[in-house]
Amino acid sequence: MTRTRVHNMMVSLDGYAAGTTVTLEEPIGAARALFGQFDGRVIHGVQHADAPITLDRALTSLWGQGVGAEIMGRRKFGPQTGPWPEDGWRGWWGEEPPFRTPVYVLTHHPRPPMEFANGTSFRFVDASPAEALALAQEAAGRLDVRIGGGPTTVRQFLAADLIDMMHLIIVPIVLGEGTSLWEGLGNVQDRFEVETIASPSGLTHQLWNRLPA
Repeated sequence: MTRTRVHNMMVSLDGYAAGTTVTLEEPIGAARALFGQFDGRVIHGVQHADAPITLDRALTSLWGQGVGAEIMGRRKFGPQTGPWPEDGWRGWWGEEPPFRTPVYVLTHHPRPPMEFANGTSFRFVDASPAEALALAQEAAGRLDVRIGGGPTTVRQFLAADLIDMMHLIIVPIVLGEGTSLWEGLGNVQDRFEVETIASPSGLTHQLWNRLPA
C-alpha cells in the first residue's frame, strides 16, 4: 500500500512554516530563519554528502526514499500570481530541479508541462487535493507520493484527511507572523501517533504516522 507523505516541513515554535508573501528575492518570505540549519545536500541520501552522518541529516534524507511523485502548491514553484506571464520561468531550481519525479503543481491556471533532463517534470493542474493525489498516485506507480508544500498545501491535504505520514522539524524560533501550518486543524493530532525526537542541534523532529482506522 502506498502512502502520502510530508517531509522536512520546518515549523516555528508558534506554528508558522512560511512567510506571508513570496518574492523573487525572498522565496519563503520573511521565514528564511527557519532554514538556517537545513542541509539540502542529503535529500537524496547521506551517501551523497561529504559530511558527517548526524540525526538531522539522517532524518532529512528520508525525503527522497521510496517517493515516485510530488504535489506542491503554486507558491513553491514560483512567485507569480494570476495567469502565467511569458517570462521563461522554470522554477526556483534552474535546469536541475531536485525532484527527479513527476511533480504536480496546484494552480487555477493550467499550462503545458515542463520536462527536465534529470527526470523531473512539472505538470500544472487545477484540481482538488483528492483529484491531484489520484493523478500523482497513478504517476508514482507502486511508490509513495510526497506533499511538498508549502504549508497551505499541506494544510489542505490534512483537512481532507489524505496524509499518512509527516516529518516535521520544529525550529526553536518565534516568528510572530507568517503562514500557519495548523490554522483550522484543531485536534488533527488525534488522527496520528506522534513520535518526538530531540536533536543535539536544538531542532526537534516529529514523525506523525496515521493511526489505523
